[in-house]
This record gives sequence, structure tokens and C-alpha cells, in this order.
Amino acid sequence: MFHRRASRVSVVATGLIALAVLGLTGCDSETDDAGSASASGPSVIAPGEPGGQNRTLSAEEAAEQRAEDDSPNSADISYSRMMIEHHSQALEMTELVPDRAESTKIVKLAERIAASQQPEIKAMEGWLTAHGKSKEADGHSHGHDHATMPGMATPGQLKNLREAEGKAFDQLFLTLMITHHEGAITMATEVKSEGNNIRVEEMADDVVAQQTSEITRMRSLL
Repeated sequence: MFHRRASRVSVVATGLIALAVLGLTGCDSETDDAGSASASGPSVIAPGEPGGQNRTLSAEEAAEQRAEDDSPNSADISYSRMMIEHHSQALEMTELVPDRAESTKIVKLAERIAASQQPEIKAMEGWLTAHGKSKEADGHSHGHDHATMPGMATPGQLKNLREAEGKAFDQLFLTLMITHHEGAITMATEVKSEGNNIRVEEMADDVVAQQTSEITRMRSLL
């Protein structure tokens, strides 16, 4: 009887070992598949220099290129120039708040927006200077048509904001600034996929994080 029990134990142990080996093999296979899927991810469009053609790179090629060379491309430069102007309009709007807003929450919100966007403008201007670029396209101010930048308030909307007071001002300010922030997030998201410079990507990440949080706060005040 003892011999039979020992035999059964031996058979069970052998079966468990076989299952364990199969499990490890399966894990290795899944890991390899995941690695292959990661390496063969979606293709990336790489913008060329001004006047040049775009190129299509695999995810692996894009990662290797970024690791080897993060030289600014046309998307990085255009984004930095446009975002300076985009932020400048936001500051223009926040400057109206102290004399026209009724809600103290709007006043504090405007202060936070100004406190975050002023340093961002300085950072982007410094980045352009470091790479030998002017902050305006072709050396001219207002080098970009407002209509090409998402979220920008029109001259008529800014006029209405300047003429509003109290609750009417608060509501119009929130409406325009939410749209303005959404436009900035769109621009930042685009340069993250089209640009090549790591520093610009980091600045774009900051814009997305900061302005997403502020949009949530503004919507709660409507």
C-alpha cells in the first residue's frame, strides 16, 4: 500500500512539473508577442524642413531617430511661435478681469492663468532664441493669422468682453477662455505627434496638463 501511494505522489508531482513548464513557455510567448506588437506599432508622420516633404516612419524608426537626433523641425518652430501669440491673447483677456469681474473666484482663476502662462511664454521665447529663431515668422510680428490657431477669440469677441461687466463679464470670460484653452490643448497634442524636439514636447505636456485642469475648474463656475 505504501508503494502505491508513493507511485501516485510521483505521478502527481510529474504532472505539476509539466504544467509549470508549459505555463512558463506560454508566458515567454506572450512576452515575445507583446514586444513584437510594440516594435511594430503605428507609423509616424515626420514633418520635413520648411518646403520639404514629410516622411512616414515606423514606430521603431521614429523612436531611434528621436534617440539619435531631436533637432527641431518645422512643427516645433511653428508651434512655439504660435503658442507665444496664443498665450499672449490669454494674458490680454486676464488683464480685463480685476476691473470687470464680479466673482472673486474668476479673479483668482485669472491670476492662476496669468501666473502659469507668463513663464511659458518666456520659456518658448528662450527656446527659439537658443535655436537661432525669431519669435515671429519671417521677423514680423503677428506672423500667424488668428484664424489658423484654434481657440483664438475674434476681435469682435474681445470687444464684447471689454464692454461687459459683472455677471455678464464672468460668463463671457469663462466661455471664451474655455474655448481658448481647448485650442491650446489641440495645438499641444498635434506638436507631440508631429514635432521632433524633446524640450518642445515637454512644454506641450505642461500645456495639456495645466489647461486641462483649468478647463475643469472653469466649467464648474459656469
